[in-house]
Amino acid sequence: MRRGIVLGGLLIVGLLSFGITANQQQDEMVVEVEQLADNLFVLRGGGGNSAAFVTSDGVVLVDTKVPGWGQPLIDKIAELTPNPVTTIINTHTHFDHVSGNVEFPATVDIVAHENTQRLMREWNEITGFGIAGEDVFGANNGMGIATRTFSDRMTLGNGVDQVDLYYFGRGHTGGDVWVVFPSLRVMHAGDMFPDKQVPVLDANNGGSGVDFSETLMKSYATLTDIDTIITGHSTQMTRDDLREFAGFMRDFVAAIREAKESGQSVDDIANTWDIPSRYTGYTKPNAEGLTPWVQVIYDELP
Repeated sequence: MRRGIVLGGLLIVGLLSFGITANQQQDEMVVEVEQLADNLFVLRGGGGNSAAFVTSDGVVLVDTKVPGWGQPLIDKIAELTPNPVTTIINTHTHFDHVSGNVEFPATVDIVAHENTQRLMREWNEITGFGIAGEDVFGANNGMGIATRTFSDRMTLGNGVDQVDLYYFGRGHTGGDVWVVFPSLRVMHAGDMFPDKQVPVLDANNGGSGVDFSETLMKSYATLTDIDTIITGHSTQMTRDDLREFAGFMRDFVAAIREAKESGQSVDDIANTWDIPSRYTGYTKPNAEGLTPWVQVIYDELP
């Protein structure tokens, strides 16, 4: 019974971490729209934040949410523009960002990092949750898996329609993409910047707690012409917020390193670590929810 309670609790924490509530899973699917520019919209609900970038050739859609939310996305985008979705960009492999892929026409180009394409096929459990989410790709004979990939950088379109994709290294997963709309000075960071919180560190899918801060700082140093950052699960942030988040992750790892060197266990750290007071507005899960992320970093450290 205790194991069932613990797993149930972790699943609830997990769903909340991915921006999913029980009501969203069971009841109506409402896509909420926030307009950032004449041709850029943030689409919320059903998992991670999606973004619709309307170009002269069609709509570039970033992330497609949990299973069943593809058609609501299609319907909502049709209310915003007569242009069809021509390209999907997946920021990473998790079910709350990619599952709607299978509901779009087969003619839609699906772009992701090369590691994410491989992880879509493997469909590994998410570290700390014991779930991977419904394998929509396996159920649809591989439909919805990325059809185009890149290793370090890719550019789609040109001029005001240009979209730049970057990979700076491991963090949330092993294939996290940063999506930049240079004409608008806006970037979608996916779950490399989910919110001001301790992030999910999915080692099973290539993620790294130790590398997380360095990856964040690479993006900060490289992508300088950015005013607004679309986060994975929260409101928009700024480059200053990104730099602060990198510091938060650096200090989180440093605290675990110091505690490990002093002989503390993972449970000790999860039960005693607290957010430094200088990080105003940051949150963490309870000790049970924090333990998997402490474990990932603990195992990476010498």
